[in-house]
Amino acid sequence: TRNMFLQSSRHIVGVCARKTIVQASCGSISHLAQNKVINSSTIPYLLFTIEKRSYSTTSSLHKKRSDKPKVTEDTTNEENNSFIKEDEDDVSDKNQQQKSSDVVDKQTKGDESDEKVKVVEAEIAGNGGNESENETDSALVSREAYFPEDVMVLPLKLRPVLPETGSPVLVTDEHLLSIIQNNFNRGKKYLGLFYVKEEFRSEKKTVTDISQIYQTGTLGQVIDLRRDVAGHAFVHVFGLRRIVAESALPNRPVLTVKSKQIKSVMPERARNEYVKAYVFEILKGLSDLIKNQPLQREFLIYLRQNMDENPSRTADFAAACTTAPGDEIQEIIECLDVEKRLASSLLLLKKELELSNFQKQVAKQIEEKVTKQQRQYMLQEQLKLIKKELGLETDEKEQLLTRFRDLLAASNPPDHARKVIDEEINKLSSLEASSSEYNVTRNYLEWLTGLPWSTVSTDNLDLDNVEKTLDHDHYGLDDVKDRIKEFIAVGTLLGKIHGKIICFVGPPGVGKTSIGKSIARAIGRKFFRFSVGGMNDVAEIKGHRRTYIGAMPGKIIQCLKTVQTSNPVILIDEIDKLAKGYSGDPASALLEVLDPEQNSSFRDNYLDVNYDLSKILFLCTANTLDTIPKPLLDRMEIITISGYVNEEKISIASQYLIPEAIKQSGLYPAQITIEQGALESLIRWYCREAGVRSLKQQIEKIVRKVSYKIVKKTIKKVTIDQSNLEEYVGKPLFKSDRFYDVLPAGVTMGLAWTSMGGATLYIESVGLPTKEGKGSLQTTGQMGDIMKESSVVCYTFAKKFLFEIDPNNHFFDLHDIHLHIPEGATPKDGPSAGVTMVTSLISLALNKLCESNIAMTGEISLTGKVLKIGGVREKIIAAKRSQVNKIFLPKENERDFEELPDFIRGGVTIIYANNYSDIFSSVFSSTSSSSQDKQ
Repeated sequence: TRNMFLQSSRHIVGVCARKTIVQASCGSISHLAQNKVINSSTIPYLLFTIEKRSYSTTSSLHKKRSDKPKVTEDTTNEENNSFIKEDEDDVSDKNQQQKSSDVVDKQTKGDESDEKVKVVEAEIAGNGGNESENETDSALVSREAYFPEDVMVLPLKLRPVLPETGSPVLVTDEHLLSIIQNNFNRGKKYLGLFYVKEEFRSEKKTVTDISQIYQTGTLGQVIDLRRDVAGHAFVHVFGLRRIVAESALPNRPVLTVKSKQIKSVMPERARNEYVKAYVFEILKGLSDLIKNQPLQREFLIYLRQNMDENPSRTADFAAACTTAPGDEIQEIIECLDVEKRLASSLLLLKKELELSNFQKQVAKQIEEKVTKQQRQYMLQEQLKLIKKELGLETDEKEQLLTRFRDLLAASNPPDHARKVIDEEINKLSSLEASSSEYNVTRNYLEWLTGLPWSTVSTDNLDLDNVEKTLDHDHYGLDDVKDRIKEFIAVGTLLGKIHGKIICFVGPPGVGKTSIGKSIARAIGRKFFRFSVGGMNDVAEIKGHRRTYIGAMPGKIIQCLKTVQTSNPVILIDEIDKLAKGYSGDPASALLEVLDPEQNSSFRDNYLDVNYDLSKILFLCTANTLDTIPKPLLDRMEIITISGYVNEEKISIASQYLIPEAIKQSGLYPAQITIEQGALESLIRWYCREAGVRSLKQQIEKIVRKVSYKIVKKTIKKVTIDQSNLEEYVGKPLFKSDRFYDVLPAGVTMGLAWTSMGGATLYIESVGLPTKEGKGSLQTTGQMGDIMKESSVVCYTFAKKFLFEIDPNNHFFDLHDIHLHIPEGATPKDGPSAGVTMVTSLISLALNKLCESNIAMTGEISLTGKVLKIGGVREKIIAAKRSQVNKIFLPKENERDFEELPDFIRGGVTIIYANNYSDIFSSVFSSTSSSSQDKQ
């Protein structure tokens, strides 16, 4: 009996001592917070720890477990961690002694439960000691005060907060933030921390309904509110326990819910070994995680040391230490079965360990790579010092200066350039390699010393060799070849070839660019080509100033450094397609380059030193002269390269195009044969162009199809003739040589020049009776301004001429005339269709037909004078292509026709006209008249 009494007394004294410790600690902590010795945000956690530690000693007297499965709350031993509510009435000493005796009896039997012990503690704590009821209420805080049922919701959009873990929460809703701040200032520091569902996690969406959040969350306490440097507001919260939101409370400024605490389900006693295994494995995983996380090592060690082995708390802590997504953390919160929660947390921890190991491996590889580079750098620096001490190698700057001096001596520049180079070398020697001016000066010296100031190639002035080379590379083009041979002959007499500017003008595909390469090869010079089509920046010609980042010299200086000679052949392609932009006019910049009187002292903006370009042979190509500025055109010698006639095309195809296509395809000449008849059909019905580019493409198409058949082993040798031509190139593109087989009254064939070569041009005119008694003229067919004026002149002259030959014919007074030129999508301009328009109008007025095999060209004046025109060669070629054998030309173009080769002049009859009456007398004979009705 004595022993039982002593044991009961110790228990009663322990409980009273526990209450006294907690009361004293609360007062001390409050005093420290008021004097700002500790942060007020840590008070709840300190009180919680004191209560727990104080109870750990007193509860050891009666910590006997029952064999039944136990249901506990979420936090560690919630019965031991909760604060004791002292609202019981004082009881008499008799009742107190009776209850104490009951406790002693139950302890003696050894089967008391924790619930009864807690009731005894609460009752003894209510009267233990001599404190009054008021003093007890002021010292301890009730359960309801710390864990309210009605909580304001703090939506979590990034990651949930687990019990007994802290986290800063970003709050973007200023209204919600102000309410939290006001409640915090008034001591209301509890919030419901609920994770937002995925479809409502956008920053712009505000959580206003309980359906937008998960029902299971955490009761949290606000520790602090702060803003970062960027102005973002963060609420630092500490999770206390799990709660479930039952319903939303109405008439609240923000979402507020009625909550209920939920308890975790502990496993059965038989499953304790599994739970211990999970706990130990999690603790081992946390230890491994500490090793792999050097930045969080101290924090994890601290938490690990202050964490007991309670399964529920261990599971929550392990999940909080991972970087798992919010949805997986929410599953941990909603899992009330402690064993399942341990398994899920262990799985998340293992994933985190794998990620941490991979991160450690990547960091190790990067560290090894960096260490290797640093080691190589140190060894290289040491090697440089050793070589320098032994005199085997100088530093980089000395090597650079030595190289520039050697290049200066080899290039032998003129005195004005040598002076600039010497100054720049001295400047470079005084600059540090780390200076920004160092690289600018170095690049400048690279260009100055890399130019061929005095290097020239030896010209081959053998006329026989030049003629042989040009004939080998090109068929025809006799006028071009003659001009080149004359140029070489003058150079032979002078002993050197001066720089010239020659411009080749002609349609595409006639060999303008390739003739430039042949000229360079014939005279033994280096060749360089660049195109100026679409160029709109002056700096492309004259270079950038060195003040710009990435500045470079112009194309001319770049060419000279590339070919390493001062007298190359430079081909400026597409000079008629220069553009003008905000960066200047490149055509104006070319004036200095292409002027023989100025280019001897050409100054590039980057070099800022005069360079002699007078030794360069400049060749230019253009399709038309109309778009070339007049000042630039005056500086060039124009050589016109006209289109090819069918005979020339056949020879070019046989001698150049077919052998080259066979060679490029890998065939042998014996495996394919293209007969001349097939070539004639190909040229006539597929390739009606001035040049041979389209013809080359069709031949390559034939050869490719033959190669395919030979590879497939369907044939061994192919002969292409007119019968099987369509099998390889398809249906003909042209059906007839002429637009009309028989010309009706009012229709006449003319000849025109285009940038693509010569072409036939039909003029159509019809008359409609006028209602006003006064005729008029309407023109269509996309005529240019010059052609429109010419049509007015032709209409006036036709009315005058008709009155002279037939005064009784009032056709033009009684009819409105519509004059049209077919192929309206093609722009047309020029005065050379004058005689054709007059003939069409006279044919309509007289109702007489023109012969189908005649064509004409020539400008007409208001008095009927036929004026000179251009493009005679192209127009004759176009007429022969359309099977025309009688052509009317102005008398002043007789010399142009006589200069044409015999194969072009052959097969046509030329009638020269000074006045339109010469054309009228030949075109409209008495045998050609016919009534319109008869037609």
